[in-house]
Amino acid sequence: PYYVDLNQNLFLQASLHHSDPNLVVFVDTCVASPDPSNFRTLTYELIRSGCVKDPTYSSYYSPYSDVARFSFNSFLFINQYPSVYLQCELVVCRYNDYSSRCYQGCVSRFKRNAGS
Repeated sequence: PYYVDLNQNLFLQASLHHSDPNLVVFVDTCVASPDPSNFRTLTYELIRSGCVKDPTYSSYYSPYSDVARFSFNSFLFINQYPSVYLQCELVVCRYNDYSSRCYQGCVSRFKRNAGS
C-alpha cells in the first residue's frame, strides 16, 4: 500500500522488461476504484482510450521508450473509503510504427445508432 493525503501528487512509472529495444509503452486507460475486484461500478477515470479525463493527470517525458511516466492528484475516494485501487491498461507497440495504437494518442470511440 501507498499512503497519501488528499490532493497529494502521486507519481507513477510503468516499465517494460524485455530484450527487444524496439518496443514502446503507452498508457491507454487508468481507472480507480474502492473495490479491487470491481472496476466497472463505482470508478473514477484518470485516462480512457488515451484521452485524459482527470484535470490533474499529467504524462511525463521519459528518455526510454519502454518506460511510461505519469502523475495525478489523490481525490475524494480517500475521504470515503479506506483504500483506493488503481487499474491501468498499457499498450506495447513497435518503435516508430506510427499506425499502431501507441502513436494514435486520444481515441474517441463513438457508439453508432442502430436505427429503427
